[in-house]
Amino acid sequence: MLGVGAVAMASRFVLTGVDHGLMIGSLGASAVLVFGAPRSPLAQPRNLVGGHVLSALVGVLCYQWVGGPEGLSAAFAVATAIALMHLTRTLHPPGGATALIAVVGSEQIHDLGLLYAAAPAGVGALILLVVGLLVNNLPTGRRYPELWW
Repeated sequence: MLGVGAVAMASRFVLTGVDHGLMIGSLGASAVLVFGAPRSPLAQPRNLVGGHVLSALVGVLCYQWVGGPEGLSAAFAVATAIALMHLTRTLHPPGGATALIAVVGSEQIHDLGLLYAAAPAGVGALILLVVGLLVNNLPTGRRYPELWW
């Protein structure tokens, strides 16, 4: 609740007037990993932030360069994001949705262009990371992250 709530509050000050600001659906899935499975390799900071930012860049570039039928651009964006996340060791499953949103999102999302990687994708992931660091380290016997990089 605190992680997604913090993203929602920040949305009031960042990207106001753009769909839901920083609130992209893939961040909800990231919250499940960060708060529900903090020991998962897929929930670690490198994966969380790197996966979203890299996938956002891929999605925007696929939308801009591949064009054609939306389904083709969407499929290419998700497949390419998965491959690049594997290559860079930043695999984060919600990143696939971040790439997809860049292609099938509204005109406001498309108008952001490469800035989509910074906000909402990067800033939203960083907010979840900060809240995850605070919340996940409160209970004794629980540590987040398992590794930073």
